[in-house]
Amino acid sequence: MKLSHVDIVIANSTHCHFASAIAVQIEESAKQRKTGIAKRSVNYLQEKMRSKHAVIAIDRLLNQIVGFCYIESWQDKAYVSNSGLIVFPEYRNLGLSKALKSKAFILAREYYPNAKIFGLTTNPQVMRINYELGYEPAAFTGLTTDKTFWQGCMSCVNFAILQAKEYQNCLCTGMLYDPQRKQKQKEQKEQIEQQEQGVLQKNQGNKNNKREQPMKVIVAFSGGLDTSFCVKYLQQEHDLEVHTVTVNTGGFTQIELAQIERRAYQLGAKTHQSIDVTKDFYQECVKFLIFANALKNNCYPLSVSAERAFQAMTIAKVANTMGITKIAHGCTGAGNDQVRFDLMFHILSPEAQIITPIRDLKLSRAATQEYLIKHGASCSESSKNYSINKGLWGTSVGGVETLSSHLYLKDEAWPTKIDKAKDREETLKITFINGEPIALNDELSNSIQVIQKLNDLASQYGIGRDIHVGDTIINIKGRVGFEAPAPLILIKAHHLLEKHVLTKAQLKIKTSLSDTYAEMVHEGQFLDPAARDIEALLLSTQAKVTGDVFVKLYPLHFVLLGIQSEHDLMQAQHAKYGEENASFTGDDVKGFTKVMSTQLAAYYQLQNKDKSVKTTPLSSIKAAVTG
Repeated sequence: MKLSHVDIVIANSTHCHFASAIAVQIEESAKQRKTGIAKRSVNYLQEKMRSKHAVIAIDRLLNQIVGFCYIESWQDKAYVSNSGLIVFPEYRNLGLSKALKSKAFILAREYYPNAKIFGLTTNPQVMRINYELGYEPAAFTGLTTDKTFWQGCMSCVNFAILQAKEYQNCLCTGMLYDPQRKQKQKEQKEQIEQQEQGVLQKNQGNKNNKREQPMKVIVAFSGGLDTSFCVKYLQQEHDLEVHTVTVNTGGFTQIELAQIERRAYQLGAKTHQSIDVTKDFYQECVKFLIFANALKNNCYPLSVSAERAFQAMTIAKVANTMGITKIAHGCTGAGNDQVRFDLMFHILSPEAQIITPIRDLKLSRAATQEYLIKHGASCSESSKNYSINKGLWGTSVGGVETLSSHLYLKDEAWPTKIDKAKDREETLKITFINGEPIALNDELSNSIQVIQKLNDLASQYGIGRDIHVGDTIINIKGRVGFEAPAPLILIKAHHLLEKHVLTKAQLKIKTSLSDTYAEMVHEGQFLDPAARDIEALLLSTQAKVTGDVFVKLYPLHFVLLGIQSEHDLMQAQHAKYGEENASFTGDDVKGFTKVMSTQLAAYYQLQNKDKSVKTTPLSSIKAAVTG
């Protein structure tokens, strides 16, 4: 056989008659390797062909199929997989696998230029081909979190291993092509070459004309009023070369990130980076907040306090990578964020100087805005009145009202406007698997997407708005508004499901440790190893937290209707609360209560006999205190 007789083309509807032969060959190849994806339906393969998401190799002399590969997008087109690669036996060892993979890779880059392309394989030849295309080995945690993709592994003989490893590992090797990483590597290479060229030119010039390199600073940049001030102030007053970094924890759209980048350069930043840590934020923190049913003071779902750790960790990593020893943030001297950022920088960048202009100068928002306008930077009027921080797990709102003890935030302060009629109501079904939300109204998705969809839906009802009153880390009282519809609904729904499926002791132990975990996250102690210990217990408790929770949405509030779960202890027990039961009798209860009262009965009998024991009346104590 010769490749000169083989045409490799993008498949279309005219190739659908080859689908049966392809499906058989995929299954046979898996059996021969004793691993891999064993089955793909004929209809599924034909859909790939019709949508032109597959490449096909055809021997034009014999008009027969000789090879195939297809692409699939995941997680809102953020990831693309190259899958189903097969070469028919008589055409192997001709280089056809590489040609098919290369064609599919080009197709994926054309359709999804910004997506990360990944694959799973046990085949060393495929690994080598992927490596030549620019893939790099990647942990499963670096691949898509879309559960629909991982369900595709169910037909693999090794699926039990994947499940046992909690989808974190298996016999396959994960490989990932990250276009952003490749672009960054290219830019770094070009930068190094430019620097080397600059060094050569500098050495050739007059050594007496050497100029000192400017001092550099990294600014944790959100594009808001305070961080904008930091950029301009550090340039104007301290002659520092500013490099800005925006860390996205799920609160920014691509349009907003582009606007933030544009503002950074308008303010004079030398470089700007936008780093998305939403996936890490969910996997390493948010899901444990759900497991813990974490609400600070039974109110606040730790929306901003949780994300600050991941923003600070990312900033510190960038500073260390760039070799910059000055880090600036825009926190004031009255809140919790200053502690969270400072703590993380002290731990992860101990040599760095932490610069905090807003805190050190004790500036009001009006004064900050005035400075920016004076130096030619535009400011919106709303930024003068309200500070808004948005992330995956909710939005915080601070303003003049939250500085008081009695004022409520105005309607225009809330980031989402109520868009549902007063008489509107809506019933939702939230599906949890092992404690994680994976579907909304039976639409299978990943947990991040469930949170985002639930936020969009429930915020239109004005659900999730409140003001949290608490003791700050620096021991002063504070108020902050927040809008967190999805967190509040998910935490309450998850807790209801737990009350049905966990034992009494499990719930009691969880409550104690959950409060501790929430406090550690809130107070910036996320890196304490004790937090990992608590997370291990929380994860263990979620093995049976699987089922559906039904929620009804109304304007400004929601109601939990009930649950359905195969692990529901209420339905599994023989006894029914308030009804007759078959597991014990009334006489059993009489004996139980008699045994249970034994110790307290003895205590009070002894108290009645011992007249020498005198107790101080409560009224006497009150009189002594009031004088």
